[in-house]
Amino acid sequence: MRQQQSAATHGIHTLDTGYVRPSFGAAYLVVEQGRAAFVDCGTNHSVPLLLQALADAGLGTDAVDWVVLTHAHLDHAGGAGLLMQRLPNARLVAHPRAAPHMIDPQRLVAGATAVYGEEEFARHYGQLLPVPEERVVAAGDGHVIELGGRVLRCLDTPGHARHHMCIWDERSRGWFAGDTFGLSYRQLDSDAGAFILPTSSPVQFEPEAMQASIRRMLEAGPEVMYLTHYGPVREVRRLAADLHEQIDAMVSLAQACDGGADRHRALVAALSEYYLERAQAHRVPMDEAGVLDLLGMDIELNAQGLEIWLDRSRRRG
Repeated sequence: MRQQQSAATHGIHTLDTGYVRPSFGAAYLVVEQGRAAFVDCGTNHSVPLLLQALADAGLGTDAVDWVVLTHAHLDHAGGAGLLMQRLPNARLVAHPRAAPHMIDPQRLVAGATAVYGEEEFARHYGQLLPVPEERVVAAGDGHVIELGGRVLRCLDTPGHARHHMCIWDERSRGWFAGDTFGLSYRQLDSDAGAFILPTSSPVQFEPEAMQASIRRMLEAGPEVMYLTHYGPVREVRRLAADLHEQIDAMVSLAQACDGGADRHRALVAALSEYYLERAQAHRVPMDEAGVLDLLGMDIELNAQGLEIWLDRSRRRG
């Protein structure tokens, strides 16, 4: 499979990791003064594509100083151990809650295997490899990464996961947003611009924290968000308002479905109807069946994340 790669702007290359389907999962290659960093890396299967993108940019593996992970979910970080083996000078940067899982990925493997089963886990992710502890940097809120004189600043951004951080790039006035700033697939773009939705995702969804993280990101006055799912989006203020509105609506839908005989099925149906209404209002160039097919996995994961949040909230109450 040939790497899909966009033309670089501000030295930032958008790389298709090949996960699930085309234009679903992105990693980013940042190049500055002949030095390079990857932001997120996809799975083990993505590593050859990332290395090819590096070569296409005219750089060798010894030019990479950093592999920066927004969080430890395997579609973002599953290939980190294998990639680091190929990059002799790189250090890996991760949230303090994520860093231990990169050094010892056994809990990640166990959790994902429990969800997917051993055969599906192997097909999607291969064998997760540990990163030597001495090559791992735990980046707290405000941590600064220096790349060829270019400053990248880390921000603690819980909501999607407690081990999530976003990375501010002053040069592009953009955030590498991971999953905190939602999902926006190019197939749903319309004459009204990009279509966006939040991603709750099991198992650490916290709506108030996600709202607060989005507000913190806006304080920098960003002009672009570099999403993992998928690619750069602009109109940041409009998209942020859409996300705030939808997070509140998702919470309300989850609470309305709570206590029912088949809560999960009811919540999936309610979320599906809600996203279809929004897609229609946005004039997306796709029929209802196409929208549901494209968003089916995300709707399922959002329902699961909301249900876990409901149960956890009840226990706290």
